[in-house]
Amino acid sequence: MKSYTKAIDRLNEIMQQLESGELDVDALTTTLKEARQLLTFCKEKLHTIDQDVQEIMDTA
Repeated sequence: MKSYTKAIDRLNEIMQQLESGELDVDALTTTLKEARQLLTFCKEKLHTIDQDVQEIMDTA
């Protein structure tokens, strides 16, 4: 299982690679698919945390 922090770190690495032009055309598609998976993971993680916080607040 990934951690949110590691996923964000990897997304930052990918952004740096994109901005610097390090990625060749062959790696671009694979890397963008990875970024999409990481973004989905992060969104789901944040959504789960938001629900947990709401539940805690509702019971407090």
